Amino acid sequence: MRNIEAFADGEPGDVPGLLREAGDWAQAVTEALHGLEEERLAGSDPSGVVRAEVTGSGRLRGLSIDPRALHGLRGLDHVQLAHAVQEAIAAAHQAMGERLTEVVQDLAGQAQGTAGAGAADPLDGYISDVLRGD
Repeated sequence: MRNIEAFADGEPGDVPGLLREAGDWAQAVTEALHGLEEERLAGSDPSGVVRAEVTGSGRLRGLSIDPRALHGLRGLDHVQLAHAVQEAIAAAHQAMGERLTEVVQDLAGQAQGTAGAGAADPLDGYISDVLRGD
């Protein structure tokens, strides 16, 4: 990332080289996000009754409910069950956000040559908005 660093420091640089580096970085981001889409991340409500699974892009892929929660021991009503589902999905999205943060930090570290150590997350605000549902 020699050319990007030169431009960031205000030095003259090789524009075609800069464009190649930017293209390589964009390709790396695309590949990382595609790989993330293949991942499955899970979360559950605090009681463990409901478990949700999402893709790396946040798409809900599965939802399971412990049948014992509907009868017998826990005896959840429909309102409590709906709340448990929401909590499980939010927990799965939280896991997705944490994984996305790891991927972006790794990419930022590669771009800076620091392997993610102390790298700022350029998508932090976006991830926070997604996790809050904004």
